[in-house]
Amino acid sequence: MPAKPVSVYDFRRPTTLAREHSRVLELACETFARQWGTQLTAQVRAWSQVSFDQVQMQTYDTYAASLPATTAMVLCTLSGPSPKAVIQFPTSAALGWIDRMLGGTRGTTTPERRFTAVEQALVRQLMDDALDDLRYSFGALLGAPIAVDSIHYNSQFAQAAATNELMIVASFTIQVGEHSAPATVAIPAEALLGQLGETAPVDTPAEFSSMIRGQLTQVPVDVSVRLASADVRPGVILGLAVGDILPLPHPKHRPLDVTVGGQPLARAAMGAHGSRLACVVVETQENSR
Repeated sequence: MPAKPVSVYDFRRPTTLAREHSRVLELACETFARQWGTQLTAQVRAWSQVSFDQVQMQTYDTYAASLPATTAMVLCTLSGPSPKAVIQFPTSAALGWIDRMLGGTRGTTTPERRFTAVEQALVRQLMDDALDDLRYSFGALLGAPIAVDSIHYNSQFAQAAATNELMIVASFTIQVGEHSAPATVAIPAEALLGQLGETAPVDTPAEFSSMIRGQLTQVPVDVSVRLASADVRPGVILGLAVGDILPLPHPKHRPLDVTVGGQPLARAAMGAHGSRLACVVVETQENSR
């Protein structure tokens, strides 16, 4: 049997997003995908659509290793000494967008290569608009200013962050005309996690216990009032007929048992409530203890 792959997991720096945080990020990324697709349609003068695929937290080393060796990596600065954010997409796809921006109708695949000075200026323009969409979509989640810094073409040499820096990585598929290309947006986790804690706070164990108790008090249960049970042989049960009397070992002066799910919780005396039978609780199980 082939050996199962084993990956090292650092419990001091978990790389798993909380479910509440993932949902908030997914909503923001879906909004960004719609905005970016609309922006591309206006810029490249061709029908464009950006589809959101997934969001996850990875170390920068893992993220960079998953990218092609040659690709466009737009590094974006955040305020302060934070690591840089990254918008990544194939250079061939960007060259197709530029061709359409300049009036062409490129239908062939362009090889991966570096941008010329003019092409780089046009890509920066596209990325400036994309960052506007990113700020709008993430809202308060992305409180730090973000701007295009530089463009790199080798994923292994573009040092946007330290190798063990945690990044929030969102994957997209960009469709322009008949051509589609994968793209990613990586934002340092430290720039988002603080705001995520405020947007979707994680409940503490004490709050969980309080919510469980509150829910249990609203669940309806069946309450029964019963006499003391009697031991009867099977022969007596099989021979029962109409009019037979079964003596019960329940003294007349003893209150009845109030039970929930067969568990006695209190004792009560027989009474009436209008035209209906009722019982008056005279002792609770807690008091008897």
